[in-house]
Amino acid sequence: MNLLPPDPAQSQAPVNLLIVDDVPQNLVAMQALLRREGVNLLLADSGAQALELLLEHEVALALLDVHMPEIDGFMLAELMRGSQRSRDVPIIFLTASPDDPLRVFKGYETGAVDFLHKPVAPQVILSKVNVFIELYQQRQLLKARNEALERALKLNETMAAVLTHDLRTPLSAILLCADKLSLELPDDNAGAQQTLSYLEASTLRMARMVEQLLDFSRIRSGGLRLQSSVCDLAEVTRAVLVEAGAGHRSDRIALDVRGDSTLQGDMDRLGQIVANLVGNALTHGADATVQVQVDGGDARVVALRVRNTGHVDEALLPRLFEPFKASFHQSNGLGLGLYIVDQFVRAHGGQLSARNEAGHVVFEALLPRRSDLRSPAVS
Repeated sequence: MNLLPPDPAQSQAPVNLLIVDDVPQNLVAMQALLRREGVNLLLADSGAQALELLLEHEVALALLDVHMPEIDGFMLAELMRGSQRSRDVPIIFLTASPDDPLRVFKGYETGAVDFLHKPVAPQVILSKVNVFIELYQQRQLLKARNEALERALKLNETMAAVLTHDLRTPLSAILLCADKLSLELPDDNAGAQQTLSYLEASTLRMARMVEQLLDFSRIRSGGLRLQSSVCDLAEVTRAVLVEAGAGHRSDRIALDVRGDSTLQGDMDRLGQIVANLVGNALTHGADATVQVQVDGGDARVVALRVRNTGHVDEALLPRLFEPFKASFHQSNGLGLGLYIVDQFVRAHGGQLSARNEAGHVVFEALLPRRSDLRSPAVS
């Protein structure tokens, strides 16, 4: 499916030019000069008629005579600038008056891009009009391509969300079958048991990737909703660390809790914040102890700090929380974990940061004790 607009030479709509002059002969002369294929000339013999045409048509350029009864060119320009529809239309003033710097200044002050004195050489008018027609066509083409790209991006995100959602069912089936085979195989069949353990570990990793993609799709589409309740961040962290310890040596994780760790938040998302930060630290911590601290010493916020051995290039620190870019070592993940953590922390009204400190990488999430939960802002 081709989502980009067709070639402009084949699909370019006619360009509207507005010509306003109260002298019929001048309108006829301008019409003869500017008439050509692909250009639609809108002729008005008064400011009032010009305003009516501007309500009906999108105009690439307006050529306005300065001297007209009732609504002169300057007043018409001011009215055009006051309308959302015509405020960005380029204006060229045409006048038969002698060269007067004050009038020229007034013309530019009302928003003109040029001020020409009659009689104007036809080549000059044609050259200037051609420039503005080309600029208008380029803007329209750019607008069409941007709209097409936005539609394509939205379609891709929708397809990714549907695909990742549907992948959970076969992954669950694989895990169930692996568990069943593990129970049925004899314990002395070490080779088969090892193969099943590899299968289960890979499937779990795939399931985590799918969940990250789902969270990413919800964040990007604004479909993520958080449920607020009174939570104890220390209890949430302990529960997460029990699960993390099951997949790693439990002595690799040290927890330090200080002060009152209660806050208003979404317990499940807080658990994901802890799990992603601890999982990231265990992956990149070079088998050293990961230090996790829940600090409730501040009356306004509860701080979660996760520290692991290592170093992040200073130039990369500001980009750690960008999607698909937050990988400072070779990783088997998608590069979405830290992005999702950052978005969940922001959704709680908090702030996430990373720094190098004495041979360690420290991630710190500051979570307000009380805040109105909101959908994460797409960044």
